[in-house]
Amino acid sequence: MTTDIPQPALVAQERATLLPAMGRGFLNRCPHCGKGHVFGRYLKVRPACEACGLEMEGHRADDLPPYLVIFIVGHIVGYLVWESEIRYDVPLWASLTVWPLLTLVLALGLLQPVKGAVIGLQYAFGMHGFSKLPPAQTGTGMGERRGSESGTSAGNAPGLGSA
Repeated sequence: MTTDIPQPALVAQERATLLPAMGRGFLNRCPHCGKGHVFGRYLKVRPACEACGLEMEGHRADDLPPYLVIFIVGHIVGYLVWESEIRYDVPLWASLTVWPLLTLVLALGLLQPVKGAVIGLQYAFGMHGFSKLPPAQTGTGMGERRGSESGTSAGNAPGLGSA
């Protein structure tokens, strides 16, 4: 006689709305739960959230984050260059030192948050691999990994998605 180990009940989850999902992504947090991290390295997206199990491998941020960063940094630095040249007599050596350095720092500083926000945007609209939400399980502890969509059987390690 075999006894089945009862599985925790699956509870339907709701997808986060646009602004919270993008804000969480901007802050390097999982767009679904806000607890796990989006990036493992500077621009390398984790395969799945370590807190809720949301698969993030299917994102397609591609070229949008650099275009947005160029747009933002170009407007900020362009405005500052224009204002400084109109109002002050800036020596050439100062302009050739300050503006490229400021451009580089702003671009590198904004690239990861903007990419996270784009991933949050894709999650909020259910685009590019974000069509499925991770199952919420009742009776699990905080930070515990969850199994695949159908649950895991006893004795098997929880899956992190497709490899």
